Amino acid sequence: MRAIDVVKIALGLYGAPIYVRKEIVHNRHVVEELRDMGAIFIDELPEAPAGSRVIFSAHGVSPEVRGEATARKLNVIDATCPLVTKVHLEALKFARDGYTILLIGHRDHDEVIGTMGEAPAATIVVSDEAEAATVEVPNPDRIVYLTQTTLSLDETKGIVEVLKQRFPKMHGPPAQDICYATENRQLAVKAVAPRIDLLLVVGSQNSSNSRRMVEVCVNSGVPAYLVDDDRDLKPEWFASATTVGVTAGASAPENLVQGLIGALQTRFGFATVEEVEIKDEDVRFSLPAELQLASQRLTTITV
Repeated sequence: MRAIDVVKIALGLYGAPIYVRKEIVHNRHVVEELRDMGAIFIDELPEAPAGSRVIFSAHGVSPEVRGEATARKLNVIDATCPLVTKVHLEALKFARDGYTILLIGHRDHDEVIGTMGEAPAATIVVSDEAEAATVEVPNPDRIVYLTQTTLSLDETKGIVEVLKQRFPKMHGPPAQDICYATENRQLAVKAVAPRIDLLLVVGSQNSSNSRRMVEVCVNSGVPAYLVDDDRDLKPEWFASATTVGVTAGASAPENLVQGLIGALQTRFGFATVEEVEIKDEDVRFSLPAELQLASQRLTTITV
């Protein structure tokens, strides 16, 4: 949610329009809400007028994009998730140390594109176990793997195991790259799967972490569906379901979750609601430096 707050705060400080490169997070409702507030979403920087204010999305960008922003004299606010920044810094370090980086992730995802841009000559994307079984590297003794932050824990584990069998000297990141919020939600799905007949995940189709939760549940033997909101619900899903689980992607607004629960109660007769908390999330990240400085200046002027 940090990236969403960044856009809202920036609009409050500077007013519209503010340009956002790519979707700030992969959630259709969030993007539409911010667009209504004055954010203009663009695919590439040339779509923003020279000298305008541009926000980089939570998924991060490559050094090439940062250089382009500088050349166009854009006022950049970097909303990259700090956990993604961690992976970028790891990629830079390992590339400088002469390692080949096997980046586990989906090669067309914005996050993977940005991370690969840090060291393109040293990075190879590995998307599944089949690719892990066939990937070739220049020096098997100098390999490290990094991961996209929104992957399935089980899927990643399988890929890493294949790679380790082929490259016994392969190193991993100093600390796990997969986002704590992604991990916690997947663990929660596994915990409740034995108790439910069906899982609904609130999130958009292009949300990697949301799609992974669906996969985790299906792999546990329980049907699961990804829905944007309660309008996506289909009566046939509930024909034989007596207990339905509801969870949400990391960027899904709480009002959508509550709307879905309300629809389950009023339209499908699920009267009892039980909240299950597997792990308390108390991680907080500071705002980007650009917004902190702007807020300080505003406070000084106001006082």
